[in-house]
Amino acid sequence: MLPRRIASRLIDRVKAMELATLLFFAIFAGGLFLFAQLTGEVLEGDTHALDEAILLALRQTGDLATPIGPYWLSHAMDDITSLGGITVLSIMTAIATLYLVLARRRRIAAFMLFSVAGGWATSTALKMIIARPRPEIVPHLVNVQDLSFPSGHAMLSAVTYLTLGALLSRTQPTRTTRLFMIGTALFLTLIIGLSRIYLGVHYPTDVLGGWCAGASWAVGCWLVARRYVPAGASRA
Repeated sequence: MLPRRIASRLIDRVKAMELATLLFFAIFAGGLFLFAQLTGEVLEGDTHALDEAILLALRQTGDLATPIGPYWLSHAMDDITSLGGITVLSIMTAIATLYLVLARRRRIAAFMLFSVAGGWATSTALKMIIARPRPEIVPHLVNVQDLSFPSGHAMLSAVTYLTLGALLSRTQPTRTTRLFMIGTALFLTLIIGLSRIYLGVHYPTDVLGGWCAGASWAVGCWLVARRYVPAGASRA
């Protein structure tokens, strides 16, 4: 009786893993499809009117240099947007990599480092290929110099935090801690992207495109890691 119960549980677990893999593959494919569709709309200029309307709605009617909301909100958004900057993301990646090395999860550490670096390179290449200028309809509340689509902060935060969350969760012993890590990564990615719109440095479609591309990259890395990088690798 006992071996039969164990076999039944193993079968249920395998089925659950297969379902999760199919779900994440659907998210990966859907994200790429949405990014491709959105890129086409952006290049044709079909989203321009809606983008500008949203940016204007976030500013005071009589003074476009002043965002809506209480005075502290713009300062909070400035702090939040820093979480998606290269400096902070580099520090977070280095700390997570060091943690995995110390925890003797060296394969996951190496894979995570290359995954994040590859996502950053992809973001830069996409910006150069699409070459969308920054919005000029409202004053920028922070200094920016590069191109607009996809949002680097949105994509890089998705690439970095979601990849870190997904791969670090593979080292956690309980479902609760795994879900917490992934949930935290999703929350950070969301608020960083929204901060870029509020600060007037990106069109909403820039951020949406960054989320789609970054999430697809992170999910793709998770699928590869699930198949080729065991959670208990390189313990010695």
